[in-house]
Amino acid sequence: MDLGRLADELFEAVIFDLDGTLIDSTPAVMRAWATWEREYGLAPTDVVRHHGVPSASVVRAVMPEHLHDAALRRITELELTDLADVVVLPGAVEALASLANAKNAIATSCTVPLAEARIGAAALVPPSVLVTVDDVTHGKPHPEPFLEAARRLGVDPRRCLVVEDAPKGLEAARAAGCFTLAVVTTTPREALDADAIVSDLSDIRFEPNHEGIRVRLVDELAGALRQAQGAK
Repeated sequence: MDLGRLADELFEAVIFDLDGTLIDSTPAVMRAWATWEREYGLAPTDVVRHHGVPSASVVRAVMPEHLHDAALRRITELELTDLADVVVLPGAVEALASLANAKNAIATSCTVPLAEARIGAAALVPPSVLVTVDDVTHGKPHPEPFLEAARRLGVDPRRCLVVEDAPKGLEAARAAGCFTLAVVTTTPREALDADAIVSDLSDIRFEPNHEGIRVRLVDELAGALRQAQGAK
């Protein structure tokens, strides 16, 4: 495992996806969408390929136009009422804590109510900047969510590192001009296209200072520590 081009970069900000990156909501999401699919007579594979995009986009892609409003209301209701098993993913708490005094944000395909509900269910302390699908005209894979997060942070998106778990989210990040770091939490490694790929956030550490933010592998930090101790 290595960070490739990310190892030598100094970032102005880090922008995280929410579901599958900071929190694990997969069981709840799967239950909600499975119920929705059964109610509307859809095959399970109809929705899977839309992972990482807003619910409204999924509904528009798989349902006839005259059912869009009702179908969207129903999946919203199902997702908001099923928050069981929503937990923080490994390394997420530490990652956000390390960036408490640096520029960071969440850019999610959730609506405001759903994002707040899942963040609360996971007992996650989020950054002050939260961009949801309600804040943009175009959701992922369009770059607007990440461009809006960068705008709110007051930074150049080309100097931002985006952390994502979904191919569509990574596509949006690249289109925004951001650097990309993928976590293998919901998608197989071979299906992820990013500047670097790690298992989850516990594999890395963010090191902010007055110049910017660096990202380092935990194994490298441990190795450097052992070397320093051996030199004493």
